[in-house]
Formats: sequence, structure tokens, C-alpha cells
Amino acid sequence: MDDARFADTSDQDLLAQHVAGEPDAFGELVRRHRDRLWAVALRTLGDREEAADAVQDALVSAFRAAHTFRGQSAVTTWLHRITVNACLDRARKAASRKTAPVDDAERLDQLLEPHESAEAPAERQDLHRELLAALSTLPAEQRAALVLVDMQAYPVAEAARILDVPTGTVKSRCARGRARLLPLLTHLRSNSGDSVVERNRTQGTSVPPASGPRDAGSSDPAAVKGGGGHA
Repeated sequence: MDDARFADTSDQDLLAQHVAGEPDAFGELVRRHRDRLWAVALRTLGDREEAADAVQDALVSAFRAAHTFRGQSAVTTWLHRITVNACLDRARKAASRKTAPVDDAERLDQLLEPHESAEAPAERQDLHRELLAALSTLPAEQRAALVLVDMQAYPVAEAARILDVPTGTVKSRCARGRARLLPLLTHLRSNSGDSVVERNRTQGTSVPPASGPRDAGSSDPAAVKGGGGHA
């Protein structure tokens, strides 16, 4: 629930208040940004439980490392960088375990947001499933760049700050990722030539109440860590 006390408080001031001991400041930051963090994690990892755990890990890390923030980037960029790093760590560990990618209808259905699953036309749901399956075939770094730029609509420069790489690297990863996706998704392109990824940009993605990170409204790290695939 919104805290009216923080209505006019900037993200940077919220983080400073958290460091100074304000018990509800970090919870407000989580409320403001968790939906986009969740969307990035879900599409980067392609696994609902792994994504929930990555966001959980990222929020706990951010909670504990808030005093290290120096204001050299926006707070939201800092939070996204921590989240993407948590996702890439999990993706690399999964690759080392040779974990199978998302490849069956039941698991793909679980990746659809609640509003998509209940309300979206069957054609859009099918497109979404095929896109997620195709994304799961990409290397984690390419996947993260494509998710940020093509699905979450971040400018390349902002994606570069989040990923902590040069803009040219983001462009290169996106180009290579698109080239690898094209043979898998050509049959889904519309007559107008719209990009399949463009047409699947997240619209109002929200953290699922059961599987996503719970709201963090206190200074207790356990409250920030709540939710996710594991209790």
C-alpha cells in the first residue's frame, strides 16, 4: 500500500532515509520498482521460481548495500543492475548444471502474467509462449540485453548503465540475439512487419501475489526477502 509520507520523496532520498534508519523507506522503493524488476528477471531467466529468487536475492543485496550507493546513477538503474547481476549469476549456474531450458507448455504457461493468462487472446498467449521459448535458447548476456531494450523499452544507454557495459556492447548483444531469434520467430511476424519482441513488451506487468517477492515495508531484511519460489 502506498505510504503518503513518501509521495514527494525521490528515490535517492528514500535510499538515504533507509540508510539513516527510516524503517519504511526501503519498502517504498520496493513498491515503486519491483514490478519492472520482476519483469526483467522473469524474461531473463525464463523460470518463474528462479526469477522470484533472483529478485529476492537482489533486494536483500540492495537492502544491505544501500550505504555504498554514491549517486553516480539513478537508484532505479542501481536496483536493475543488482537484479540483472543476480539473474546472470543464476543463469550461469544453471548452464553449468546443464539445466534444460523452458521447453514444455505447462512451464511456459506459468510464465504468463495473471492478466495475460486470464484475458489475453489465444493468439497473443501462443506468441508469448513461443517468444519465451526462443529467448531461453540465447546466452544469458544476450537475453538480458534484449529483455531490457526490446521488451522493457529501455534506451540503449540506460541498458548499458544497468548492465555496466559500453553501449556498443549492448547494441552488439542485441544484434546477435535478434539474429539468433529471427529463424525461430519469422513465422510469427505480422504482415506489417512489426517485431515480435516489440509487440510483446510488458504492459503493466505485476508481481504475482503468490510467486513474486512480497512487499517489504520494514527495515527487517527478512521482510524484504519474503516471497519467491522458496520460503
